[in-house]
Amino acid sequence: MAYFVTGATGFIGRFLLAELLRRGDSDLTIYALCRAGSLHKLEELAERLGEGGAAGSRIVPVIGDLDSELLGVSQQDIDALTDRVEHFFHLAAIYDLTADADSQRVANVEGTRHAVHLAAAIHAGHFHQVSSIAAAGLYRGTFTEDMFDEAQDVEHNAYYATKHASEAVVRTECTVPWRVYRPGAVVGHSQTGEIDKIDGPYYFFRAIQRLRGAAPAWVRGVGIEGGEINLVPVDYVAKAMDFIAHQPGLDGQTFHLTDPEPLTVGGLIKVLTKAAHAPTPVLNLDARALDGLPARLASTLTNLPGARQLTDLALAELGIPREMFAYLTYPTHFDSTKTQQVLAGSGITVPPLASYAQTLWEYWERTYSPDRRKDRALARAISGKTVMITGASSGIGRATALRVGAAGGRVILVARGLEKLEQTRAEIEDVGGIAYVYRADLADMSDIERMAKQVLAEHGRVDVLVNNAGRSIRRSISLSYDRFHDFERTMQLNYFGAVRLILTLLPVMRRPSPDGRRGGHIINISSIGVQTNTPRFSAYVASKAALDAFSRCIASEVIDDGVHLTTIHMPLVRTPMIAPTKMYDRFPAMTPTEAAEMICKAMIRKPKKVGTALGNAGELLYQVAPRGVDVILNAGYKIFPDSHAAKGTADRPATPAEDQPTSESVAFAHILRGVHW
Repeated sequence: MAYFVTGATGFIGRFLLAELLRRGDSDLTIYALCRAGSLHKLEELAERLGEGGAAGSRIVPVIGDLDSELLGVSQQDIDALTDRVEHFFHLAAIYDLTADADSQRVANVEGTRHAVHLAAAIHAGHFHQVSSIAAAGLYRGTFTEDMFDEAQDVEHNAYYATKHASEAVVRTECTVPWRVYRPGAVVGHSQTGEIDKIDGPYYFFRAIQRLRGAAPAWVRGVGIEGGEINLVPVDYVAKAMDFIAHQPGLDGQTFHLTDPEPLTVGGLIKVLTKAAHAPTPVLNLDARALDGLPARLASTLTNLPGARQLTDLALAELGIPREMFAYLTYPTHFDSTKTQQVLAGSGITVPPLASYAQTLWEYWERTYSPDRRKDRALARAISGKTVMITGASSGIGRATALRVGAAGGRVILVARGLEKLEQTRAEIEDVGGIAYVYRADLADMSDIERMAKQVLAEHGRVDVLVNNAGRSIRRSISLSYDRFHDFERTMQLNYFGAVRLILTLLPVMRRPSPDGRRGGHIINISSIGVQTNTPRFSAYVASKAALDAFSRCIASEVIDDGVHLTTIHMPLVRTPMIAPTKMYDRFPAMTPTEAAEMICKAMIRKPKKVGTALGNAGELLYQVAPRGVDVILNAGYKIFPDSHAAKGTADRPATPAEDQPTSESVAFAHILRGVHW
C-alpha cells in the first residue's frame, strides 16, 4: 500500500503518518511532499516515528512545493509514483485566521488545485482533502455534511473564503474519487497536550493566566457566553481520517470531524479556568445579545472616540487577534451524524474537553506560555553559568537545552550527530540564548577526554553537567546468554562514559576559579527501573545503578567543595530510544518537555534524588517485601513479550497479533504508569 501526503510534517500530518504506519502493511510506503530546505524536518519526523536507521524508512521524501503546478514534483518522480499511490492525502495549507489574503489564496486554493492535478497525473486511487468547518462561513443554523453551496458570509475573512474555495476545487475539478474532511478547531493531543503553534482557543490562555495571577481560584466572577466552539483533539482527527479513508463506498462525500456535543464559549471558559486553577465565572453575560441591538446603536458604540484603539491595545496585551471576536457569537452548529455512523464500532470517539483540558493547559504553560522564558527561579540558578548537556541532539537532552538556553545559561551541546546539534543551537539562539556545539562519541573514552579538555580550554569550567546520553536494551535474560556484548556496550556508554566525563570536569569544579567561582552540579539521568527492578532491563538498569552508586560514594567527598550530585530516576519518556518497542506506542509515557522540567527543577533545588511517586513507592516496597515485588514483576514479565528487535527477528514481517499490546498489558501499563516493561 502506498500513500502520498502533503503537509506531512504539519500538526495533523505527523499524527496521520503515525496512524498510517501502524497499519503495518509489509509493503507500506508513504511518499511525503517537502521543500528541499525542509528535508531535515521530515527526517526528524521519520526518526521520531521510529522510521530512521540503517534498515531504511517507509517514509520517502518527494521534493516539491505547493506554489508550483503538479506541486513542483519532477517528471522522474511522477513516473515513479504513477499507478502506485492508492491514497493521496492533501493536508498542506495555511490554518491561520490572521494570515494575509494572498498567502492564503496561493497555499489553500492554488495549492489544492496543484495537488488535484498531481493526483490525476499519477493515477491515484483516492484523493483525500482536509478542509475545515470554516468552509461553512458564518452559516446561521445547523450545517450538515452534505451542505456546501449553502455556506454564508464566506467573505467574512480570507481564511473562510479560501477554505471554501479550495473545497470547491476538489468538488469541481478533481477527476480522482475524492473525500473531504472538515475538522473543527484542532487542539492538542488529548493524551500529551502536544501542539506546534498558538491558534484558535489558545489565544485565550494568556488572558486566563493573567486572571489566575490577579485573583485566587476560589474567587467567582462574571464571564462571557456565546455561540458554540467546536474543538477536537488532533489525535481524534488523525484516527478518524485514517479509519474513514480506508472504508469502501464513501467517495464523493464529506465528513465533519467535529464534536457532536460542543461547548459554548461560556462552557469553554469554565473548563479552561478550572484546568488553569483560575477564578471560574458563575454568571455569564451573553455576547449574542449584542446581535439584537439596533444597527445604528451598535455602530455608535463601536465608533466611540478611542473605542477601537483601547480594544486593540487590550487585545495586543493579551495576544488575542481581533479575528477571534467572531467566535463570541459564532452562529453555526455542525452536524456529524454520517461521520459518527461510519466510526461506530471503531472505538474512535471525541473525548469531552473536560477530560483532557488539564493536559492541554499544562503543555501550553510548559511550552508556549509567555512566562515560559521568564522562569526566574531557573534563571537565578543558571544564568551566566556554563551547562553541559550530553545527548543534546534530540529527546530529553534537546528539550532541556532549549529550557536552559532560554533561561540564560551558556549551553554546551554534546552528541555524535553534528547536524542535529547545530539545529538545536539555532533554536536556542532564536530565543536569545547562547549555545556551543561539541561533537563526541560518548562511548569512546579517549574522545570524551578530548572533548572535555577542549571545553575546559575554551570555557574555563563547566558549572552544571547533565549526563543524559544513554543506551537502553530491552531483552530478557533467556535471550541474552550469548549476548555479553549487550552488557558491555550498555555499561560503556551509560556508566563508563559518564564517569570518564565526570573525572575530567570534576577537578575544575572543586577548585576556585580566577573569578572566585567554586563548586558545581552534576545531574545524572538514571531510570525508574533502578527503583522498580523491571524485568528485561538487566543490562540497562545495571549500568544506571552503577552510576547511581558511584555518585552516592563521591558525594560525601566533594560536598565541602560546593559540588552537588543529583540522580534523577526518569520514568518512561517518549523518545527515539523507545521507538523499537512498538507496543510502547499505546503506553502512557512522559514527553521530553516534561522530562526537561524535572531536570530544570533539579538545577534550581539541587536535591540528592528526584523520582516519581510510583518509582519511590516501588523502591520502598522492595525494601519491605522484595519477594512480593518479584511476584508482581513476574506477572508483568509474562504479560509483555520480547520485541522482534530483542528476538533478532526485526526483519521478519510481523503478524497482526505480534508487537501489538493486549488490553491486559495496556491496563497494566496504565496502572504502573511510567515503568519500563
